[in-house]
Amino acid sequence: MREPRIRVSALLSWHGRILLCRQEKPGKEYWLLPGGGVDSGETLVEALQRELAEELGIEYEFPIEGPIALADSIAPGRRPVAKHVVHIIFASDLSEHSLEEVSSIDDAVRGHRLFTPDELGDVVIHPPIQHFLRNWQPGDPTVYLGSLWVP
Repeated sequence: MREPRIRVSALLSWHGRILLCRQEKPGKEYWLLPGGGVDSGETLVEALQRELAEELGIEYEFPIEGPIALADSIAPGRRPVAKHVVHIIFASDLSEHSLEEVSSIDDAVRGHRLFTPDELGDVVIHPPIQHFLRNWQPGDPTVYLGSLWVP
């Protein structure tokens, strides 16, 4: 049986908009909160900082809130499960910083974009947490979003 993968990510807001990373698979385009896997021996925050440096080029210190949400992505079907990701989501407001220099050294990232909360309904996000992203406010209690899967 494969162990679940732990993925940390950040809801990064900038003047009321949310920063997402674009990824592609053959025939599919989707968006993710920036983040990635936790390496053995890393704290969740260390992993998040490393991933934000890789995916966005953000290497400066900034306040992090959270975790603000947890979710599972479990592939449906046979056992043992082919894929299980545990998502741990943090948040930060980067409005005091410039995002003009955002760049990625991660080959999986195909671009970045700031979305208004109203635009998120028409965007394919993995996992499908559009409703949460549109409604979350700083200081909200941590929430478990359930088991969410998008093929």
